[in-house]
Order: sequence, then structure tokens, then C-alpha cells
Amino acid sequence: MKIAVVGASGAVGQEFLRVFEERNFPIDELLLFGSPRSAGTKYTCQGKEYEVKLLQHNDDFKGVDIAFVSAGAGTSKEFAGTITRHGTVMIDNSSAFRMDEDVPLVVPEVNAADALNRPRNIIANPNCTTIQMVVALNVIEQISHIKRVRVATYQAASGAGAAAMQELYEQYKQILAGEKPTVEKFAHQLAFNLIPHIDVFTDNGYTKEEMKMFHETRKIMHSDIQVSATCVRVPALRAHSESIWVETETPISVAEAQAAFRQAEGIILQDNPEQKEYPMPLFVSGQDPVYVGRIRKDLAFENGLTFWVVGDQIKKGAALNAVQIAEYLYNNKLL
Repeated sequence: MKIAVVGASGAVGQEFLRVFEERNFPIDELLLFGSPRSAGTKYTCQGKEYEVKLLQHNDDFKGVDIAFVSAGAGTSKEFAGTITRHGTVMIDNSSAFRMDEDVPLVVPEVNAADALNRPRNIIANPNCTTIQMVVALNVIEQISHIKRVRVATYQAASGAGAAAMQELYEQYKQILAGEKPTVEKFAHQLAFNLIPHIDVFTDNGYTKEEMKMFHETRKIMHSDIQVSATCVRVPALRAHSESIWVETETPISVAEAQAAFRQAEGIILQDNPEQKEYPMPLFVSGQDPVYVGRIRKDLAFENGLTFWVVGDQIKKGAALNAVQIAEYLYNNKLL
């Protein structure tokens, strides 16, 4: 296949290259695109060196089978026509098209077949927090329909990009050196702190990040599920954590849930609190699966269950999910 990566120099762009190598993704030709700042930079993937080309409105995407795009919503909207006009499938990692009716929003473990109906040849990658949540929710949904979800997220610096990860490092260094910390990528100092504010606030008091979890979950799961989220930035470097409460139509026992998670695709059950075994971002960083633990009955609702979920935001929450979509299309000869 002829593959393109747009936004190759960013955190997710770099993760695409690593995932291609790890999964031996079938690439006959690879094109890398970026901004004027990153154009000319060279990267190695699968033993070959590639130079980043400047992203322009031309015919560079002619003959490209799949373009993985992670350069921000503005770039995605501006260049979607250029990328797809010759038949390229655009798998977009931004928020630009996620809620468009004619653009499928896909998590392969949940709704891979939605990728078949793509009138504009665009497939949207969901928000990172939504991806890891629906991978877990889908397991419960197969046992009993989920009516309501309440979720609190604990989102690492990685969710704000490579520069934000570096800023967290710098803040710790500066504070420990007795200096005033640099604050540019976050609303406030993140080091030694928590910030209950990710993305902008909307009129209903929720942030856009929180509303993404509401709307995207319903679209992916084709469900009337109600989702109430509180999204918090925490001073972890990489991998997001979520505390999830679900209310189902019929009761589900802890043993039932554990058995289902143990057998589920893309999930690792790590639920042995007596031995201090539960998912933590320190150990999930760099891993492919979504990790689930701390499963217990909700004390407030008869049909309630609560559990803890951790996933690598850059990997499963972004690059890996997009590559899995492409693998689904390739393996099923749907390109």
C-alpha cells in the first residue's frame, strides 16, 4: 500500500511510525507531510529513511491508499478535499469531522463495520478518552444494555501534545530549582497540581472534552446511553485513567464482568487489589491494550457497576486505533 502521514513530526505522527514498525504494517511507499517548520526533517520507519514534505494543495496524494492525518482540526478541514479527491481514504485524528453524519466514527473493537460507509472517504478517529472508555463499555453492553455512565477522567500531559509533555518536565525542574514555572500549554501550572479544565467551557458548564465523551459514545455505540463526564488534567506524563460508573438494565455481577473483560478483544484485566494489582499509567504507557481493574458493585445503584480503566492516550487513544481501522480495511480487502 501507498501510505501518507500528515503531521509526521507531532507526538501522534511519530507514534504512527512506531506502530507501523511494531505491527509490520504493509507499506510499499510512505509519504510524510508537515508544516513549513517540519518540512525537510528526516525520519526512519521500517528500516528506510523518509523526508517530510510540505503539505500543499496539489496532487501529492494521487495514488495514496490511506492518509493518516493528525495535524489539528483546522488543517484537516482545509486539506480534506485535497487528500481525498483521488480516492485516498483519510483517517482523521482531529475533532473536525467526528460528529458529521456522513463520516463514520470508529473504534475497531466496537464498530469496525461502520468504516464501510464513508461517503466522503473520511473516517474519524474518536477522542482519546472516548476510545478507551467505549472499548470497556462495549464489553458490558454485550451483557446488559447500559442506560447511564458517569465518568471522571485523569488525563496525562500527553493529551495536550509533545510540547505539553516537555512543559511538565520543565515545570518540575523549575519548581525544584526554586524558579517560577513556565505555563503555556495548560490553563495553570500542572506540576504538583490537578486542573479540572480540558478544552473550552460550553454554555452548560461542561467542557468540550466532556461533551465529546457524551456525543461520541452515543454515535460509536449506536445507543441512547447517557454520559456525564468530568475531565481532569493530572501531572502524569502519558496514559489516561478513567473512573467509570455504569448503570445497566439488569444487574451484572463482578464475576460476570471480570469474565467478560478477561475474554474481550483489546483489553487486559488487571484486577487483584489484594496483591496491589490494578492498572496505573506508569506501567500502561507504551502498551497497546486498554487495562481494566478495580471492578466492584456500585453501592448507590442496584444495577450499578464501577471500574477503573487506563489506556495510552498516544497509542490506543490515537495512532494505534487509526492503524487498526486501516488494518480492518486492508485485511477485508475494503480499500
